[in-house]
Amino acid sequence: MRNLSNLLGLAHQAMDLAVERFRPPAHVSAKDERDLVTDIDLDVERTVRAHMARATPELGFLGEEGGHTGPTSAFWVLDPVDGTANFARGLPVCGISLALVRGSAPVVGVIALPLLGRRYWAAAGHGAHRDGESIRASQRTRLAEAMVALGDYGTGQGAQERNLIAFALDQELAARVERLRRLGSAAADLALVADGTLDASLTLGNHPWDMAAGALIARESGAVVADSDGSDHTTASVCTLAMAPGLSEELLGLVAAAVRGTAYAPSLPR
Repeated sequence: MRNLSNLLGLAHQAMDLAVERFRPPAHVSAKDERDLVTDIDLDVERTVRAHMARATPELGFLGEEGGHTGPTSAFWVLDPVDGTANFARGLPVCGISLALVRGSAPVVGVIALPLLGRRYWAAAGHGAHRDGESIRASQRTRLAEAMVALGDYGTGQGAQERNLIAFALDQELAARVERLRRLGSAAADLALVADGTLDASLTLGNHPWDMAAGALIARESGAVVADSDGSDHTTASVCTLAMAPGLSEELLGLVAAAVRGTAYAPSLPR
């Protein structure tokens, strides 16, 4: 396996190609219940998949739109447009998320937020960066001073259970935190936790194309990144919680209470 510095460089090359193609969509269509795909999603994924097949033929590739090809022990994972609903309507909170996963852990991650002019990255053990500068997670310790992002309400199969939990969390957190936000992009949420703009991001779910890069970047920034039972977050986790260290214990307690007895509690079979 190549060293992480080399692999991070290849990820940046792929992200450069992706950002070049990140322009207003010409075609938007439905791929599932209230879920969208654009011509840019498909073009970015084709471009990055082809580039990585040439650059790292020994690694697999998982894309949100095209599925998994190649080895499963080590593979790139891409969300070509995270926050497609925002992107399709011209809202700038959307981006591109690329990670390298070994086993069940991301070891390289790059997130570009092209409409905000930002890029975040990390390699395991080497810290987190935004636009060439080191970044650190928030040091806040009081929920009353915290800005917390929550994942979107769900659609499709299983959405009712998820949405009931999300609504319960809304009620609990609204009474405790400074502000709640739903930005519509998991990658952006995690990147903003990494640079301290947000104090936490709580998502009921864990698609690797959404979460792998951001989970690594947030963890390398010093954030606590965990499943809903407090265990370390991996690609096998049920939920994705990224939190300022000083807020993690209280937030984990609130989430654990909200998901108890549901499919979002990791101890239950899924």
